[in-house]
Amino acid sequence: MLAGLGALGAAGAIGVAGCSRVPDAGEAGEGNLLERIRAQNTVRVGIAGEVPYGYINDQGELTGEAPEIAKVIFNRLGVENVVPVPTEFGSLIPGLRSQQFDVVSAGMYINPQRCEQVIFADPEYVMLDAFIVPKGNPKGLNNYEDIVRTGAKMATGTAYAEIDYAVAAGVPRGEMLILPDQVAGLAAVEQGRADVFAGTSLTVRQVVKGSDRAEATEAFQPMVDGEPAIGAGGFAFRPSATMLRDAFNRELRKLKESGELLEIMRPFGFSEDEMTDLTAKELCAS
Repeated sequence: MLAGLGALGAAGAIGVAGCSRVPDAGEAGEGNLLERIRAQNTVRVGIAGEVPYGYINDQGELTGEAPEIAKVIFNRLGVENVVPVPTEFGSLIPGLRSQQFDVVSAGMYINPQRCEQVIFADPEYVMLDAFIVPKGNPKGLNNYEDIVRTGAKMATGTAYAEIDYAVAAGVPRGEMLILPDQVAGLAAVEQGRADVFAGTSLTVRQVVKGSDRAEATEAFQPMVDGEPAIGAGGFAFRPSATMLRDAFNRELRKLKESGELLEIMRPFGFSEDEMTDLTAKELCAS
């Protein structure tokens, strides 16, 4: 994912102009989005309710690694109010393109397919995958090849990158159980409707806390055609919002260089291992 989150590879920021893109609805009349949100002092961010990437907490507050980054960067861009627009993960790009919100703030994996529809800031993290499995992992599921070997029933989230990772390993797409999110995935495993739910390692570790019937496997690197499938998450913008994306990217780069980015993300379970210097241009082309 989130996430969760996608397809193969990743994508997003400076230099993303080299990626082909489909113009978004209303592109010609949108104008300078950065100046508009400054004038309104408000930016609307699309989230998908996925811990730890972007969600509403028990106090009704917007939080998660991506929204907390958004709060810092947009404040530095002269925008005080970051307003969440919750939706399902699979609706984030359609919602962005139809102007339901101004930016996707959900840790979305950047990949060439998504680069055809939106533009990305450089990724703020890279992530491995993991599984939710029944306690004791009775089928010995530790990677996608194990799912194929055992014929296990796999579940994952709507529009998650894990769908394509599994297909590449030989899991039939039509036999997967596609669910709204990781919470539904945990329930499916606990209830025996699925043998395994695939997601990002952080998502999986978070959601199994407190469960007495399910556990998380060790994180692993998905492979596609013999190459590592890079799961790197970033902010998505409409193709017309290049000025906003570039300004956001400049501030993100400052956070990386100062080390402040890791300090923002650390409370959500991120470590130095998840930090990255990959660029959107590299990931769009992968």
